[in-house]
Amino acid sequence: MAKVNLLFALFLFFFFIPCLCCPEDQKQALLQFKSSFIRASNTSSDDPSFGLASWNSSSDCCQDWDRVICSSSQPIAVIGLYLDTLVLMPSLLEPVSVSAGVLTPLFLVKSLMFLDISSNYIHGEIPRNGFANLSMLVHLDMMQNNFSGSIPAEIFHLRNLQYLDMSSNQLTGNLSREVDSLQNLKVLTLESNLLQGNITEEIGNLSKLQQLSLRGNRFFGGIPSSILNLKELQKLDLRENFLSMEIPNKIGELTNMTALALSGNRLSGGIPSSMQKLDNLESLRLENNLLSGEIPSWLFDFRNLKDLFFGGNNLKWNNSAKVVPKCMLSQLSMKSCGLAGRIPDWISTQKGLVLLDLSENKLEGPFPLWLAELDVGNLFLSDNRLSGSLPSRLFQSLSLSVLSLSRNNFSGELPENVGDAIKLMILMLAKNNFSGKIPRSLSTIYRLLLLDLAKNRFSGKPPVFHPDALLAVIDFSYNQLSGEVPVTFSVETRILTLGNNNFSGNLPRNLTNLSKLEHLDLEDNKITGEFPGFLSQISTLQVLILRNNSLQGTIPDKISNLTSLRILDVSSNNLTGKIPAKLGELVGMIQTPNTFSSTSEVFTFAVGYDLVVNWKKSKQGLSSHSLDIYSLLDLSANKLCGEIPVSLGALKGLKLLNVSYNSLSGNIPPSLGNLQSLESLDLSHNQLSGPIPEALTKLQELTNLDVSNNQLKGKIPVGGQMDTMNNPKYYANNSGLCGMQIQEPCPTEPPAKLEEDENEASLFQWEGVGIGYSAAFFLTVVIMFFTGYFQLA
Repeated sequence: MAKVNLLFALFLFFFFIPCLCCPEDQKQALLQFKSSFIRASNTSSDDPSFGLASWNSSSDCCQDWDRVICSSSQPIAVIGLYLDTLVLMPSLLEPVSVSAGVLTPLFLVKSLMFLDISSNYIHGEIPRNGFANLSMLVHLDMMQNNFSGSIPAEIFHLRNLQYLDMSSNQLTGNLSREVDSLQNLKVLTLESNLLQGNITEEIGNLSKLQQLSLRGNRFFGGIPSSILNLKELQKLDLRENFLSMEIPNKIGELTNMTALALSGNRLSGGIPSSMQKLDNLESLRLENNLLSGEIPSWLFDFRNLKDLFFGGNNLKWNNSAKVVPKCMLSQLSMKSCGLAGRIPDWISTQKGLVLLDLSENKLEGPFPLWLAELDVGNLFLSDNRLSGSLPSRLFQSLSLSVLSLSRNNFSGELPENVGDAIKLMILMLAKNNFSGKIPRSLSTIYRLLLLDLAKNRFSGKPPVFHPDALLAVIDFSYNQLSGEVPVTFSVETRILTLGNNNFSGNLPRNLTNLSKLEHLDLEDNKITGEFPGFLSQISTLQVLILRNNSLQGTIPDKISNLTSLRILDVSSNNLTGKIPAKLGELVGMIQTPNTFSSTSEVFTFAVGYDLVVNWKKSKQGLSSHSLDIYSLLDLSANKLCGEIPVSLGALKGLKLLNVSYNSLSGNIPPSLGNLQSLESLDLSHNQLSGPIPEALTKLQELTNLDVSNNQLKGKIPVGGQMDTMNNPKYYANNSGLCGMQIQEPCPTEPPAKLEEDENEASLFQWEGVGIGYSAAFFLTVVIMFFTGYFQLA
């Protein structure tokens, strides 16, 4: 009887238990998606890194396929697709680019509740009608792609949605008022896009919202008061926008808040006292706004607080305040808060500090031993008045990763044990009074990425760095280092600044081993020999500064091989011969510079350096944060002869051209009128003859022109920016120039009536001198100012 029962049970199992197989229509849709993605991404299905290798027609999508979740009850259907990071980008030179059209088959799987397509390099507008089919979606993750255009209204009609992440794309337009249709939404993340406009008041209708991040967009206006309706809100991140006005006074009523981040905006007013009610607060970021008033000491009374950032405002610290923190902080930023006197002792109670930023204050006295013993991982004390030597205990830390002490009054020799800080990645000690030799132990720190020892009194020879080290940025400028130009640096070196030292001799050919070098600055040394033609082998070179040395010989034609070169300054040497016509083939100077500069970033920190150039008659410091918008060619103060090559007119990206103080002859080539980006042109102190070409009137960005001390003659051209070039000293000592700019009338023939009318029109133009300055000039001058050496990203 038992056997009969068992057989009956097996019969029921095989013939009456419903199949748990993947629905055939959904399986085919997913296989179609795989095929489309492979074609679009140029990926092989056999590639082990490809995330859909297990998907094939002979297996079951619910039971055998990776990244697929099916329902556990009838009817069986695909409810989850985790399709993030399907392929890895092989390199920046071979980027993966997938059209948004590959998503079309997924919209046939209408049972989907969870969909993650993040980090797949998908570009184009988000398919509008497709998402309308996925009405059951609860979780949608589209972050880290290249989606563009506005957020489709169909997304806001997904009424079951609880989680929506569209961060790190290129989405534009406003945040629609329809967002309040997502009544079940708990997490909304739209950070790192190009969204703009006011943050809609309807955001306050999302009563279940727990996390809201709009960081890194272009929102402006005030923080909407409706935010105060979000009683469930735990995390609010509005950093890095253009928000203004005051922080809502009653923000303390959001008592579930654990993280509030408003930094990098234009918020004004004081810190609202209602914040004292935020008992659950763990992270508060208010830095880099326009907040004012006294910093309240109750900020240190939050028992759960870990991260506190309020630096970079107009807030002022009460230096007589007695602070007894009730919190144990991990990160504290009091940058530019008016701290004065010694580093506050109460900071010594914060034993778990990972980051401490007290930069841009008025702190004095020595580096306290207790601070060295805290083993802070990221320590910023730059731009203060601290003095004395550094304690060797500081470098015994196994946590120290970033140390920024630039622009203080520290002195003495660096401790020999600096190399014991084996986790050190960024060391910035510029503009102090350190002396002696650079400790050789520095070269043993394998993880060191940036080393800035500029503007001290270090002497001797630099240490020898291992070629396999990670060191990418080195600034030893403005010291007293000597010997031959060192080349014993890492092959990873990208920026090498050795100017204003006492290096001598010929440039070593081993410089070509630095195959990734982008910036080489050797100005103001004692370098001799011929112009180093072998530098043309460093194809990555973008900036080459050899100013004020004793180089001789000719400029080699093969310098045109440096296709990335944007800034070349070989002024104040002894170079001879003609200006090579091949300079007109420098691709980096032909292309119009970027409107927006890129900032090299190392992890979460933005770093910079100062490039000094001869800009419009004076030395100016250009911040590296804006170098990408400059293209400069300075050959001045040499012994160059012959004519100015016509080919230089092809360098349409140039902002500055200086060939003054040479022995150049012949006419000014009219092709210079093609330099559409040119702001400064200096041809003075040569032997140029003939007229100033009319073509220069086409230079709409020109703000500085000097043709003095030549043999020029004829009428100075009229029109455009030439009408504003009216300082007589910039035309002085020529053979016979005339024109309204120097108030020297030109000989004229008896005019006809029509010519008289034209002269009257010209006179009217002369009276309007000064109107033609372009707005771009003012922008450039603002960028000129050195904006700071190091700041939090």
